[in-house]
Amino acid sequence: MPHTQLELDTIIIGSGAGGLSAAICLARAGQKVLVLEQHYVPGGWCHSFTLNGQRFSPGVHYIGLLNEGQATSDLYKGLGIANDLVFFRMNTNAFEHCIIGSEKFDIPAGLSNFADTLGKRFPDSAKQIKSYLTLVEKVNAQMQMMPKIKGFKQIITAPFKTKDFVHNAFFSLKKIVNRHVKDPMVQAVLNVQCGDHGLPPAKASFIVHSSVMGHYSDGGFYPMGGGSGIVKAMTNSLKRYGGQVKVSSRVNKIVVENNTATGVELEGGQIIKAKRVISNADPSITYLDLVGREHLSKKLLKRLDATKYSVTSLILFLTLDMDVTAAGMDSGNNWIFRDADVDAQFNELITKDLTEGDEFPALFMSCTTLKDPVSYNGRYHNFELVTYTEYDSLSGFKDEGDYHSPEYAAFKEKVIAKFMNTAERMIPGAKQHVIQAELGTPKTNQFYVNSTNGNVYGTEKTLKYVGPFAYKNKAEINNLYLSGASTLSHGVAGATYSGIETAAKILGCKRDDLLVTDENQKIRIFDAEDPTSWPEWVHKKREDKIRTFKEVVL
Repeated sequence: MPHTQLELDTIIIGSGAGGLSAAICLARAGQKVLVLEQHYVPGGWCHSFTLNGQRFSPGVHYIGLLNEGQATSDLYKGLGIANDLVFFRMNTNAFEHCIIGSEKFDIPAGLSNFADTLGKRFPDSAKQIKSYLTLVEKVNAQMQMMPKIKGFKQIITAPFKTKDFVHNAFFSLKKIVNRHVKDPMVQAVLNVQCGDHGLPPAKASFIVHSSVMGHYSDGGFYPMGGGSGIVKAMTNSLKRYGGQVKVSSRVNKIVVENNTATGVELEGGQIIKAKRVISNADPSITYLDLVGREHLSKKLLKRLDATKYSVTSLILFLTLDMDVTAAGMDSGNNWIFRDADVDAQFNELITKDLTEGDEFPALFMSCTTLKDPVSYNGRYHNFELVTYTEYDSLSGFKDEGDYHSPEYAAFKEKVIAKFMNTAERMIPGAKQHVIQAELGTPKTNQFYVNSTNGNVYGTEKTLKYVGPFAYKNKAEINNLYLSGASTLSHGVAGATYSGIETAAKILGCKRDDLLVTDENQKIRIFDAEDPTSWPEWVHKKREDKIRTFKEVVL
C-alpha cells in the first residue's frame, strides 16, 4: 500500500466541534495536526450548505450562555476564536415559543422571567413553577461547582454543597416535574426543551434537562452565517497555528499495531502515520468500523453491542416567498405539540408509520433568515422544520449504495406534505409561496455526517450514557482518543468542551489550562430584531445581499 510520511503528531477523524476544538488546542501547543473530513465541507453537525443560493444549518439552531462572562462566551474567548464570531440575540421576550394545541406560550430569557410569565398564565401553579425553576437553577450551579471540588475539606463538605444535584441525579425529568407541578399543560411547557436531547420526559434525565435549561437560561443566540460561522472561525484559527483540514477524505480504518494506533488508512488505500489518532466519530463507528472487533476487549465489545444511540431526524429545508412576520413569525424557535402529553407524542413519532396522518404530533420550526438578518435577501425566508424518528422507520429502503428509489421519492413527498400542513397552519398561505421544500432523512444524516443510524445527539442521553457513564476520551488502545457528543456532553458547546478535554488528556494538563485568557477577545452580539443595534457593516452586508438578489432575479 502507498504510504505518506508527514511527521504528524495527531490525526483527527471528523471535523465536528469536538474534533476542531481538540485540533486548535493541540496545534496551539505546537503539534502538527491534520483533520480529515469525509464530507466536502467541514463542520459535522455544525456545517451549513446552500440550496439554490439559500443557506441552511441542519444541526445549529441556537447557542446559549454567550453574554459577557458566561460559560460559552469564555469558551470561545479561551479558544481564541471570539473575535471571528458574530451572534444575533434572538427575541428576548420569547426566544422559544411553545405551541400546544391551540395554546401558545412564550419562554423569555431569564429563568425568573420565565417563572413570572408562566405563573401569570397559570396563577394556581405560580408557586410550583417558581419552586421547580429554582431547583433547576440550583442543580446547574452545583453541577458547575463539582469539577472544582478539590482537597479533603472540600470533598467532605461536597454532599452538603451539592445536595440538590445529588438528591435528583438519578430521576427522570417526568418524575421531578410531576413532583413539583400538577397541571398537565404547565408540565408540558416545562418539558418542551427535552427536544434538545431527543428524549421524552419519562426517559430523559432530569440532570441533563436541567443542564439544557441552564444553557439557555439567559436566552438564545444564533451565529451569523449559521453553523458555518462557527466552523469558519475554528478552521481559520487552526490554520493560523499550522493545522490542516482536508475534506472529502474518508478514513477507511485506524491502523493498529501492537495495541497502538499508529495512523489511518484512507479510502483508496493511502496510509498516513501519526503519533496518535483522535476520532470525533461515534464510539461504534470508531471501534467497530475503524478499529475492528479483533483489536477490542470483550468488555468493550459487550458495551458497544449494547449501546443505544439517540433519535435520528427528518428535516424540511423550506424557502418561502412571502412576509412571514405578518403571520407572527419572529427570531424565536417554535416547539409545536398536538397536545400536552409530550411522552405519547414522542412515542408516536418512533412507532407509527411516518407517512400516516396529516401532521406530525410534534416538531420544531425556526426561521433562519429572522435569526440571522444578514442572510435575508429582502424577499425569501428560510425555515428548518425538524421532527424525530427511529432509523428503523426507513427500513424499507436499502442501507448501502444508492437508496434513491421511486419508493423513497414517494416516501419523501408524503413526509414533506405533512410538514407543509403544519407550516400552513402556522403561516397561512405558505403552500402557495413555496420556492423550495427539500427533505433530509436519517439516510441523509448518515451519508453527510456519518453518524450511527443518522443519530443527532450521539449516544442516547439517558443516565446510562452521560457524565461518568459516558464513553471515555482515552481509548483502551494506546494513542487512540475520542471526542464528540458521546464522550462528555452533546450540543455545540458540549461537543466543543469534549475536544478540549481530549486535548488536555493528550497534553497532560487540565481543560481550563487550555482556555487562554485574552482580554482582546470579544464576541460581537447584536439583536436580531433591532436594526438600530447593528453596526454599519452589518447593514452593508444585508444591503449587498438584497442588491445581489435583485440583480439575479431581474
